[in-house]
Amino acid sequence: MISKSSFRYMPLLTLLLLGSCSQDFLIETNPNAIATSDYYKTENDVLLALNGAYNALRDNSGIAEGSGLYSEERSDNTGRNDNQSNAGEPFQFNAFALLPSNSYLQTHWTSLYQIITRANYVLAGSEKVTYAKTDTKAQYQAEAKFIRALIYFQLVRKWGDVPLVTKPLTTVDEVTANTFREKKEKVYAQIVADLTDVVNSSLPDVRVAADKGRVSKVAGNALLGQVYLTMATTLDQANRATNLAQAKTYLTYAYSKRTFGTLKEIPYTDVFDVTKKTTNPEAIFQIVYKQGDINYSSSIAANNQAQGETINSLKTTTGVGGNVTPDLVKDYEDGDVRKDYSIKYANAAVVKDYFITKFRDASSAAGTSGYGGNDWLLIRYADVILMLAEVNMYLGDEATAIGFLDQVRERAKLPLYNVAKTNPAYSAKYPTLKLAILHERRVELAFENQRWFDLLRFFTPDELVTYFKSKSQADFGAAQLSNFGTKDYYYPIPFNEYKLNPSGMYQNLGY
Repeated sequence: MISKSSFRYMPLLTLLLLGSCSQDFLIETNPNAIATSDYYKTENDVLLALNGAYNALRDNSGIAEGSGLYSEERSDNTGRNDNQSNAGEPFQFNAFALLPSNSYLQTHWTSLYQIITRANYVLAGSEKVTYAKTDTKAQYQAEAKFIRALIYFQLVRKWGDVPLVTKPLTTVDEVTANTFREKKEKVYAQIVADLTDVVNSSLPDVRVAADKGRVSKVAGNALLGQVYLTMATTLDQANRATNLAQAKTYLTYAYSKRTFGTLKEIPYTDVFDVTKKTTNPEAIFQIVYKQGDINYSSSIAANNQAQGETINSLKTTTGVGGNVTPDLVKDYEDGDVRKDYSIKYANAAVVKDYFITKFRDASSAAGTSGYGGNDWLLIRYADVILMLAEVNMYLGDEATAIGFLDQVRERAKLPLYNVAKTNPAYSAKYPTLKLAILHERRVELAFENQRWFDLLRFFTPDELVTYFKSKSQADFGAAQLSNFGTKDYYYPIPFNEYKLNPSGMYQNLGY
């Protein structure tokens, strides 16, 4: 968890200012650290603290645009063949050779708990001040609870049982008393409780353009639907039917609030177009970046660029860019418009490989420094639509499931499912509707850090081992598929956390 000293004071050094209806939360302020007991005086203090929680989402060691190491590289979509740099630690993620002592793993864990700590301080501090309108307090608390739930959802899927902290810890004794792993079922219960408060709150269903990046009720419903779907497929099956029904309810609510008809009305390229991001009707929840700003711009376009290429950014790069596995390249169907937009072959002598082109900003505003304006989409409607396909498939309503699946395929200019499955090559690769939906999620949401979680949801640990080992080693470079085992369903508990309380912070099996 977080170092004990960091619990004593609210981390105000990176709090951002935000007007009530403005994206000015991208303007930094730098107050000195203030003891939390003295900090909360007005409702604006709560707002500043809440903005600090939003700002923490921008950490690439957490869940921001540069966090693919902790999810996408763990899957079969991306990876790296450099197993020497940084003592080989990044390579451990996609090589299925992750050690508890991995410093990147520790940094990721710490970053996630720092976000939770900020949310907890907002919730506690929000009780100490007087508000002009009671709805203001409820809305601030709903936003903080969404952020806390979002991060605990990351933690419980990656580690299983994790420490569950829902209030500020202000003494060493309090930190020590909370340094133990809570059962994952209780963590899920807290996530559900937080998100239930969000969906029952007075938050707007959809945020106006000036408030993009703030939590909405639709975001709460979409995330709660995904949580119930994950519980239905990964927890005790006694509650499977109930959890699936709940997933359908909340995902359907989110879908019903869309401002478009069917997905084909929104060109795939528009979803990631930086010039259209404020009016993108598919976006549900995103981390906002500010084009041209040295501190708050996006670097994903430039970072994914391969040597000799200019498609992503005007910034000159010398590396291989965002690596794509041949296994993913081969999963795109002929004629899929998403392929040409999402990946490109780089022919430079040091590359000779595919790299990620899904996130682009080659504008003069981003410039040769690569200060892009790409927002990082955490939840969007194609994801919700494909989860509705998944839920209805599990509930036995294949016709409805196929209807949702076809919305995504139609936009991608692909044959509808009942036509596609008559193609021997397609039916051989995806012999069931379940595998067809998993395939569609892979190519639709590639590089958006969804793939690893999809694999955990679609397969049991034993099934996942079989799935990975059925693939060709030639499509994974230096990463050895033979390393993959049931232990890899979860990350190891970072060693520094384990040693704080070896019995309470027990290690996951296989490490």
